[in-house]
Amino acid sequence: MLKEFKAFVLRGNVIDLAIAVVMGTAFTAVVTAVVSGLLTPFIAAIFGKSDFANLTFTIHNAQFKYGAVVNALIAFLSVATVLFFFVVKPMNWLITRSRREPAAEPDTRKCTECLSVVPAQARRCAFCTSELTPAA
Repeated sequence: MLKEFKAFVLRGNVIDLAIAVVMGTAFTAVVTAVVSGLLTPFIAAIFGKSDFANLTFTIHNAQFKYGAVVNALIAFLSVATVLFFFVVKPMNWLITRSRREPAAEPDTRKCTECLSVVPAQARRCAFCTSELTPAA
């Protein structure tokens, strides 16, 4: 049983997940600092309030505290935007760049007489019946 546990822990997925959690925690701290240090003062300059946690409205003696939702939404959108533009987009670009495949030979070509699209291996055009030069 100890051998199985050791194999489980040393498997790449567990170590990768542990590193991802630590990196995510560190990244969250950075984004929180950016939100509280840069974004919130910017919002305060525009709207006059730096913290929306105290925003509420009341209907029939029921108090709705929507300010905390607004704060959480701003934080979530900030994290999502930063992740998308600084992690997802560069990774997608790198993956696309590394997976370049050679261009495939075309399956069709154009007839030199009538400009119809014909199969690349055809010797005669199906539309104008002119003879085609052999495919290169």
